[in-house]
Amino acid sequence: MEIVLLGTGSPIPDAARAGPSTLLKAGEGGLEQVLVDAGRGCVMRMAAAGSLPVLLQGVLVTHLHSDHLSALNDVITTHWIMTNEPTPLRVFGPIGIRHYVEHSLAALEPDIGYRITHHDDLDWEPVVEVTEVEPGDAFGLGSMAVTVHETVHAPAHPTVGFRVERDGKVVALAGDTIPCAGLDDLVAGADAYVQTVIRDDLVRAIPSPRLQDILDYHSSVTQAAQTAARGGVARLVLTHMVPAPQPDQYEEWRAVAAAEFDGEVHIGDDLLTVEV
Repeated sequence: MEIVLLGTGSPIPDAARAGPSTLLKAGEGGLEQVLVDAGRGCVMRMAAAGSLPVLLQGVLVTHLHSDHLSALNDVITTHWIMTNEPTPLRVFGPIGIRHYVEHSLAALEPDIGYRITHHDDLDWEPVVEVTEVEPGDAFGLGSMAVTVHETVHAPAHPTVGFRVERDGKVVALAGDTIPCAGLDDLVAGADAYVQTVIRDDLVRAIPSPRLQDILDYHSSVTQAAQTAARGGVARLVLTHMVPAPQPDQYEEWRAVAAAEFDGEVHIGDDLLTVEV
């Protein structure tokens, strides 16, 4: 499998980083593809990665924070207008994702009507198959086996992470979470563990009460590294970094993780690809 970090940003706009989103590619030619979260700009980043929504086996949503979902309507619309017949887009996420998709489709009603009226060969509305998942659920996407694990990001609830296995390889994708038992189960023995992180030491130095609030529901770099070490992970992939580091700061971030974890540490840029 290949992990492509489509967007490594956060709610804070960054010209160099799209919103949180990750693409998994598997199979011959990488044509089995799964999107994990759909932050701002993710469809443009998919195009840059040689992908498009029409290629997706499914979309996995970790939680309902807007920065992880703001481009889901773009994924839905682009998938719809690029198909030649009614083709379901499969979306999996925690309880509440059905409500979100239903309201997204309602907001898109004018656009859907315009396109159907204008194009004679487009006579169906978007087909979105939504499955609400809970920890312990398991399902297949092409040749990939997916299991769902509990994470903790209160007050956002429920939140989940996804463990994807194929041909003996395991990728763990955690989303926003603090260390917890479900996260330990998710990452155990993984070939790669993708985790959103903050540098708590740097955030504490920023005089913004709203930024201080993020300290209690995200993993720090140190905590993510400790989770990776406990789980015997081979590669730790850091994304959604706050505050976003500049390239000359990457070694400092890597050193923070390396103090707790002796495996590979990847500092995420948009379109970074990690093979497992």
